[in-house]
Amino acid sequence: MSRLLLPLLVLVTACTPQPLPQPSPTQSPSPTADPCPTGVEYAVTGGDAAMGLRVMTLTLTNCGTETLELHGYPSVTVLDADRAPLTVAVGPGSFGISAVDSFDVTPQPVTVVPGGSAVTGLLWRNTYDDITMPPVVGEHLELAVATGAPSQVFTPVMRGNPVTIDLGSTGKLGVKPWTAAQR
Repeated sequence: MSRLLLPLLVLVTACTPQPLPQPSPTQSPSPTADPCPTGVEYAVTGGDAAMGLRVMTLTLTNCGTETLELHGYPSVTVLDADRAPLTVAVGPGSFGISAVDSFDVTPQPVTVVPGGSAVTGLLWRNTYDDITMPPVVGEHLELAVATGAPSQVFTPVMRGNPVTIDLGSTGKLGVKPWTAAQR
């Protein structure tokens, strides 16, 4: 009987869970991503899609600690699903896409205090009239407050759903100048 008990005792001991090793007090936690890498955050705060004309309103929030002075237009690059730049002509105002008065205003300086916001917009047509090429569809934007400023990749989402920049075969995107956010 003792011959059977010893192997059984070894087997039960081997299957008993052992406590997991605890990290030593000198280990540091893993670094977290900076929630405000360029001092601003972007959000889609409006949109319209009528008869092939698309408008996307973007709001910038100053999540940094210093006041921002915005002049003119943001820098915008349209990116595909793999975050590679697409061949898109980006221009100021309505850029000949359609007559939209709010896009064709003279840029004014905009001051954005920490926690404050400013607004811009994107305008394009979803017209597809060149069947020799696939339609151009952007899924991400590379945005900067101005040309030459630090940029960040932004994925447009509105009401929890991704928003694509479905340019069809037009290849043109108009950009509205920065304006102060309405309070």
